[in-house]
Amino acid sequence: MELDRIHIKDLSVPGIVGINPDERINKQDVLVNATLWVDTRPAAVSDDIDDAANYRTITKALIAHIESGEPMLVERLVAELAEICFELEPRVRLVEMTVEKPGALRHARSVGITITRTRGHRDSEN
Repeated sequence: MELDRIHIKDLSVPGIVGINPDERINKQDVLVNATLWVDTRPAAVSDDIDDAANYRTITKALIAHIESGEPMLVERLVAELAEICFELEPRVRLVEMTVEKPGALRHARSVGITITRTRGHRDSEN
């Protein structure tokens, strides 16, 4: 089956992430980019939100998770955010998620991690 892509671009949310003492106290901007693979044809035919992957609901959940969570590692945060997409929206078949910490490295605009996950994959599995 051919899948379409929904893009969430440059979502910037203040949150706690990092291992350094100041990162555990001071919120910093976390930049998220996500691509969600879904079949948009049912929504295109019906023109009904009930047939669409609700990217607004997903985005609100991503924001809430970043604002309330305090992971040590970006690796953990990006995996948690990808899983939220699957939990909230059964139409999502695959997620590519990038989480960046702008300004975290001297001389670099940003540092981040991109993962790709398919529905049914669990990060704790090897």
